[in-house]
Amino acid sequence: MSMDFVVAIPARLQATRLPGKPLRLLGGEPMIRHVARRALLAGAREVWVAADDQRIADALADSGVRVAMTSGDHASGSDRIAECARIAGWAGETIIVNLQGDEPFAPAAGIRAVAASLHDSSADMSTLATSIMTIEQLFDPHVVKVVRDDSGHALYFSRAPVPWARDAFAADRAALPADGPWLRHIGIYGYRASTLQRFAALPPGRLEQVESLEQLRALEAGMRIMVAISPEDFPPGVDTEADLAQAERHLAVNGRA
Repeated sequence: MSMDFVVAIPARLQATRLPGKPLRLLGGEPMIRHVARRALLAGAREVWVAADDQRIADALADSGVRVAMTSGDHASGSDRIAECARIAGWAGETIIVNLQGDEPFAPAAGIRAVAASLHDSSADMSTLATSIMTIEQLFDPHVVKVVRDDSGHALYFSRAPVPWARDAFAADRAALPADGPWLRHIGIYGYRASTLQRFAALPPGRLEQVESLEQLRALEAGMRIMVAISPEDFPPGVDTEADLAQAERHLAVNGRA
């Protein structure tokens, strides 16, 4: 890919459901180092970690990434990345990929796809999705669903099972209908630096607060989000103790990138 992009990784030490998340060990190594390694593999011009604690910066020594020490008061990862962009001095047209700090298995091709789908479209933002394969995923509120229009732009994101298969679910909710267009949203975003600053300055949206989904703020403000299908399997992130145990098993089977 001939285009230029940067990766920024928000890392907050005290995550609600997994305290100390960036420094929790995965394969004997802090999780944030796994995420940083994935970002470096994607071929970004620069990789930054937006941290709120010096211990995160210390864990990244000699990792090949740069660290921006950001405020501990940010309400969201996007706010933290917006401060990082100001510290880094990125120009308004710089394409930034926001890779969450709990994605230790993010494929390099997926990271590049987010940058490319923004570069190749007139959308304000970009993100990824992948097919939902089980009924359990569809009804799990921790699995965020996305509905796209015919051109690939997001119509809505929800924790609810959308679109609702009225007739199929009236008959049976124990199995996933074979012809459904259900997509799991992958929480990785692309935006130009100027758009990121505009987005971070917006007040929380009504739907955002109802669903606890930050990306709805962009839709409510009239921004267009291009949703590309991930070119590779994109394993779920690590958000709980159970996820961390699952990540250990995944690492044991597949090894480190």
